[in-house]
Amino acid sequence: MKDPYPKLTAREHAQVAWCVARMAKRSVAGEHVDRSDLERKVDGILDGARKRAEQAK
Repeated sequence: MKDPYPKLTAREHAQVAWCVARMAKRSVAGEHVDRSDLERKVDGILDGARKRAEQAK
């Protein structure tokens, strides 16, 4: 099972925070604004953190 909350580095925290802030800004712009690119970016960051955690075991 995938770890829903992998341990993130400081850089990964900053990247996720930046993407979430941009998603929030787009949400303010309207309900029909596409955020899928930012969601994919966050998913990629989390997947990378999960892979790193698995390699460390």
